[in-house]
Parts: sequence; structure tokens; C-alpha cells
Amino acid sequence: GRGAAVLRRAWRERRAVLLEPSYTPLVAACLCLAEGGVNLWVIRRVPYTEIDWKAYMEEVEGFANGTLDYTQLKGDTGPLVYPAGFVYIFLGLYYATGRGTNIRLAQYLFACLYLLSLLLVFRIYYRTNKVPPYVFFFMCCASYRIHSIFVLRLFNDPVAMAILFLAINLFLEEHWSWGCLLFSLAVSVKMNILLFAPGLLFLLLQRFGLLGCIPKLCICALLQVVLGLPFLLVNPVGYLTRSFDLGRQFQFKWTVNWRFLPEEVFQNRAFHTMLLLVHLAGLGLFALHRWHRPKESILALLKDPAERKPASPPLTVNSILWQEIVFILFSSNFLGVCCSRSLHYQFYVWYFHTLPYLLWCTPTSKLAHMPKVLLLGVIELCWNTYPSTVCSSLSLHICHGLVLLQLWYGTSPTLVMCTPPSSRRPVAISKKAQ
Repeated sequence: GRGAAVLRRAWRERRAVLLEPSYTPLVAACLCLAEGGVNLWVIRRVPYTEIDWKAYMEEVEGFANGTLDYTQLKGDTGPLVYPAGFVYIFLGLYYATGRGTNIRLAQYLFACLYLLSLLLVFRIYYRTNKVPPYVFFFMCCASYRIHSIFVLRLFNDPVAMAILFLAINLFLEEHWSWGCLLFSLAVSVKMNILLFAPGLLFLLLQRFGLLGCIPKLCICALLQVVLGLPFLLVNPVGYLTRSFDLGRQFQFKWTVNWRFLPEEVFQNRAFHTMLLLVHLAGLGLFALHRWHRPKESILALLKDPAERKPASPPLTVNSILWQEIVFILFSSNFLGVCCSRSLHYQFYVWYFHTLPYLLWCTPTSKLAHMPKVLLLGVIELCWNTYPSTVCSSLSLHICHGLVLLQLWYGTSPTLVMCTPPSSRRPVAISKKAQ
């Protein structure tokens, strides 16, 4: 049959299958099948470890029992600190798993979520046409920590990221309003999604101008109001301060990235302020020099696209502009991860699936394949070192710094987006594409 012919051709061209992004669907199908088996094996053979699931269930049980004052919702690990979308989604899991008691069923549901997330990520990578398919093995079966976060720990971070990847797929399809709705829903599950927000704002301004992007931002805001309305009506200050607490302190014993600092420095507000300033500076530099198109003033983003000189083209459906969307969103998030006040083990999922794109979106001549794979391996090793050490946290920062350097010096994104994956030299972008 046709499937057999495709497989025979793939075997004959096995080198191309590993290196050419056009084979991403075939490799993705094989890896998703393998991942189904891996997740079943992990669930059945590796002991489940209780960390936050019981607390999640206690928090949503309070809501199920009629408590609408957010300050009164708490679990055995402390008060509820996530927005309202988390409550509704995990309330569904609460009832589906017999009030949170059927852990095995919850694990199977999270295994399905893992496979759904992979499919959404593969669809993004297929559209961008940049990453060689062999890299996806390292993004799938080789990561112990990611499997643990999904099916052994049942954290809410994977739920938020799955919704975020769905939103990005909608952006790639030019469904910006629906994408903004899903983006806001992801934020309502966990606030780390806001790390993508500067990139999304830049894209909305680029695509619609200041006036045109206001309705999209209103969609994001309105959903937050609708989801939080039951709690806002009872104790609005309590809801906002608990669910969107940007100043929350993290425990030093769980930090993955700042172990090499003294604890008093880690908890110091001046240190937190410095990280925020570095984050804002990084976003500003990338917005000015890596996100915007050549010969286009950054202030021109505020104008209607039709009134810009030179006129800004619409984000029409083609691989170059898909790459632009993904580059801006992924790099925005990565800058936030690099400047985070603390990274806990479950936070790895915040950027794990974006790393292949961040590494392979620049020309291979700037950082050869093997060093890139080695970089992925060292990052994985850092996240699998428990408890974290001075060496592991320093190594993680060095790896993050190397990724940032190759993003910055690799070339400008417009050149990156037009460079074929197998090319050794940047290819100039045409005036039409600009």
C-alpha cells in the first residue's frame, strides 16, 4: 500500500529522514507511537511520587464545597496561588478521578496530555521547517525529567503549556482572536505563560498596529474577568493578590538555577529587582535588534500596518513568517526563564520543547550539530541533578548564556528565517519577504 511505499522510500533515504525537516511528520508519528509505550511503562513500573496533586485536590475541593473567598482556598502545601482557570480544570480532574483518589487514572490522563502536547509541538516544528528530525529524539524519549513532570508528578505546568502550544498553532493559522483567547486561558492556569506575553504583544503590534491590537488584548483581559468573576464578586482583592502574586517568595531548597548563591542573596529584594531590570533590558534589545524587520522603525509598530513607510506586509501564510512568530514567542519566553528568580524542577517544561528551535533556528555554521546536541544533554543533566548543586546551577546558567549568545550573534532573525536548515551560509531575504 501507500504507507508501505512511504516506509520503503524513507529507508532508502534514511539520512535525509534524519536531517531534512520535511520528514518531520513521519518522524513525529514514529516518536509519538514510541512515547505511548514509554509513558505506559513509566506509569506501570516507576512509583508515583506525591508532591502537589493532593494539595491541588484539596484546593479545588474547597471551591466544590462552596468556598468563593480565594484566601480561604488552601491545601497541605499552603494557600492556592494559581488563577481561576486552574480551579476549573483541576475541578474536572477532581471529579474524573473520584475526588482525586484514582491516581492511576490521573496518570493516564496526563499521559494523553503529554501526547497531545507533543503533537502540537511537532505541528509547530513542521510549519517552521528549521529543525532536523533527529533532534526530536532528544526532545522525546531521552528526557526523564519531562516524563516525570507529566505522569509521575501531575503538576499544573504541563496543562498550561499544552494550552499555550494550542494557542501558538492558532497564531500560525492566522486565528489571532482565538489564539489570544487560548493564550489567556493558559495564563489562567499558571502565570509563567506571561513570559510569552512581550513577544505576543510585539507580534500583535506588528500585525495590527496599536489600535488594531487593542481588541485582541481585550479578549485576553475579558476572559480573565469571566473566569475569576465568582471570586472577584466575593473578595476581589483576595483573588487578585493570591492568584497574581508577582512578589511571591520561593524556597531556596528547591531552586535549580541559583544554588551557587548564598540564601540571603537569593531572598534579597535588590537581587530580584536586578533580575527584573536585566529581563526588561534583554527584551528591549531583542525587540529592537532581533525581532523587528530591517529598515523599519520600532515606533512604526504603533501605526496601522497599511500606513507604515515602507508598508508592513501582513503575516501571510508562509514558512518565513511562521518562523518569525515562533522565534519571537520562544525567545521572549527564554529570556524570562534565564532571568527567573527561581526555577523549580517542574519549571523545566516551561521551555524544554522550545530548546530545539532556539538552537537550530540559527545557521549551523555558528554552532555545529554536535555541540548543540551536547548543550541539550548538559541542560538535561542539570535538571536531573537532585538536589541541585553549585556545579549544576552554574552549568545551567552557562548553557543558557550560550543559547542566548548564538541567538544574538547567529544572525538577525530575518536572515535566520530565510536560511535553509542544511545551508552553511546566510541567505539574503528578498524585498518582497521583508
